[in-house]
Amino acid sequence: MADEEIHDSPTKWVADHVRSYVESDGVKGHDFQGKLPTLLLTTRGRRTGKLRRTALIYGRDGDRYVVVASAGGQEANPAWYLNLCAEPEVSVQVYGETFQAKASVAAEAERPALWEKMAGIFSTYRRYQKKASREIPVVLLEPLR
Repeated sequence: MADEEIHDSPTKWVADHVRSYVESDGVKGHDFQGKLPTLLLTTRGRRTGKLRRTALIYGRDGDRYVVVASAGGQEANPAWYLNLCAEPEVSVQVYGETFQAKASVAAEAERPALWEKMAGIFSTYRRYQKKASREIPVVLLEPLR
């Protein structure tokens, strides 16, 4: 993954956030809106094979990072989620540290506690879940170190 070109989110404000995060090793961008912890997730496109990077709010569960595939409560799962389902080895950047991780969807038994943890960080997830007819996936990123 390291030597390939990475394509940032096509959404301008997300791409701007990612660029600021990368250029500052997370000094600018880690704390989105001054309060929401954010990481950068790079997945491999399931159709194109290209590396795709986006910024996501995260929480921690021991050594694992937790993210939510909310897509703002849209009916479809976000592309990054579909990509990691097809290829679970991903790259994660937190501040200036970049590492490989294995992504997995939270098991049914652990999802409620992880969902509550993430809704505690970003309460808008609750509104997104009410808006969507799908169950919004909670994803675990386990470092491969």
